[in-house]
Amino acid sequence: MALPVHDLESEALQLPQEERARLAKTLLLSLDSTAEGDVDQVWAEEAMYRYREIERGEVPTFPSDEVFREARALLK
Repeated sequence: MALPVHDLESEALQLPQEERARLAKTLLLSLDSTAEGDVDQVWAEEAMYRYREIERGEVPTFPSDEVFREARALLK
């Protein structure tokens, strides 16, 4: 039977720092691999949302040469 999350946390916090770091890395990597497709889907939806805003004229657009000129000026 699996331990409740609170018990797992308590046990994990008693581990030496190096082992906690390894456990944290393993847990984070397990999240990244399952969520990668979700992230791609969210970005695709956001891109389409922004595209539609532009098409409807709801947001201003600027020529790229103007944007790059202003960005270069900020970096100087």
